Amino acid sequence: MKQNTEGRSQRPPAGSRPALCRSIFSIVTRCCVWIACVLLVTACSDTKSKQEKPKAVPVLVASAVQKDVPVQVTAIGNVEAYSTAAVNARVGGQLQRIHFKEGQDVKKGDILFTIDPRPFEAALRQAEATTARDTAQMENARLQARRYEELVKKGYVAQADYDQMRTNADALEAVVRADKAAVENAQLQLSYCYIYAPITGRTGNLTVNQGNLIKADDKAIVTINQIQPIYAAFSMPEQNLPEIRKYAAGGKRIKVSALPQNEGLQVQGELAFIDNAVDTATGTIRLKAIFENRDRRLWPGQFVNVVVTLTTRHDSIVIPSHAVQTGQAGQYVFVVKGDAAELRPVIAGITHEDMTVIEKGIEPDEVVVTDGHMRLMPGAKVEIKK
Repeated sequence: MKQNTEGRSQRPPAGSRPALCRSIFSIVTRCCVWIACVLLVTACSDTKSKQEKPKAVPVLVASAVQKDVPVQVTAIGNVEAYSTAAVNARVGGQLQRIHFKEGQDVKKGDILFTIDPRPFEAALRQAEATTARDTAQMENARLQARRYEELVKKGYVAQADYDQMRTNADALEAVVRADKAAVENAQLQLSYCYIYAPITGRTGNLTVNQGNLIKADDKAIVTINQIQPIYAAFSMPEQNLPEIRKYAAGGKRIKVSALPQNEGLQVQGELAFIDNAVDTATGTIRLKAIFENRDRRLWPGQFVNVVVTLTTRHDSIVIPSHAVQTGQAGQYVFVVKGDAAELRPVIAGITHEDMTVIEKGIEPDEVVVTDGHMRLMPGAKVEIKK
């Protein structure tokens, strides 16, 4: 009996087992919380370290340079012939011969057409014959009048007879003058049978063929366009007129460039004409530039891009146009200082060939960001890429 009592005394009491379990659970819970705190602190420290060391933003850059920049205005123009001549027939008849081919270059005075001259040659001969007959009669009347003049002085004939002879001579003299005028007209009509080029230029489409009958003063047989030199007509907004007139004052030459579509080489000329009124319907002013067109790159009716160079601004500070950004406060650029980006407000001026003049805010040789703006902020680290 004594041994059993001692054995029971070594076992834990039945009421103490839940308390022991609670103690163990509490210890395990505290350990888990401690481990979680350690992990959280470690994660926070890692995040903080990452925030403290941001990655550099890759960007492309360019340097601000100082150079001469032309002040230009642009427009769309239409090429026009320097002069145009519509060739018509002055007399009717059969078109006997065509002396050129369509599209051929001709010079002023070159013969173009021949109209059958035979009817006009016959009319000329008839007029000349009539003139010769009337001239003979006039000479005879003059001789008779001189004879009667001597006879009336001697009293052999009456004064009335002499006056009649003198009147006949004067009338025949007037007839001869009319006959000579008829001869000149016949010669003129005959000359119209031969049609010559009124200007130097290039011939166009023929509206009649050889052998056809044509009428006097009917539709044009052919049109000649003078293309050397040549015009380009274009319109500018009326707000540009004062500046254009300012630089054109005093006979100054304003350079104009014309670029035919789908071509890369400009044709150089100069401003030749400013219209005397603004078109009230469109608010534009019409101008013309003249080009020598020696290589004939400009053709009548062709559309061209026109660039008018008014003047040149010397020693302007320019940067690539895509470096200039626009925000709520206005225009700005990112300037690279060391390895960081600085936001710099600027005042941008004119643009020329993808370069923008900076009126204020940038100094020569400063480096500006041209690509990568979306990820930049003031003070951000940058990595320059080539």
